[in-house]
Amino acid sequence: MQARRAAAQAITGDRVVATNRRARHDYDIVDTLECGIVLVGSEVKSLRSNHAQIADGYARVEDGELWLFAMHIPAWKFAVGFGSHDPDRRRKLLVHHQELHRWDSQLRTQPLTMVPLSVYFSNGHAKVSLALARGRTHRDRRQAIAERDARREMDRVAKHAGRLEH
Repeated sequence: MQARRAAAQAITGDRVVATNRRARHDYDIVDTLECGIVLVGSEVKSLRSNHAQIADGYARVEDGELWLFAMHIPAWKFAVGFGSHDPDRRRKLLVHHQELHRWDSQLRTQPLTMVPLSVYFSNGHAKVSLALARGRTHRDRRQAIAERDARREMDRVAKHAGRLEH
């Protein structure tokens, strides 16, 4: 009985399945949005076992709906034949109509793209953190790295100076 209860609590908690670390390096994040995702049963089982890749993923608005492309969820090892799924199929994202309309208008007027930042479970439901992002040039990336290194060095010096005072 206790094992079942512990398993149910583990399922309902927030748990990150996959992250897109390159997105924060290659893009300036303008806005983020939490989206639900429409999955089939074997995809959910595969996600629960922490199998997903979103590094090449992107989202697009088609016919008034939001779709996620190039997200790879490998087949669940126990799903064969009829129970399995196409690992690279496009997946529908669930968002409020107002948010979709706002993002679509920004995409049409500015040079922006939609990239997934992470896939996770929230209260037992699969979610995708989607970002509205502007691409960085090589020079911008180098500048961001230099700023990050300078910030780390300042923090290191401040921490060292705090130790000397005590």
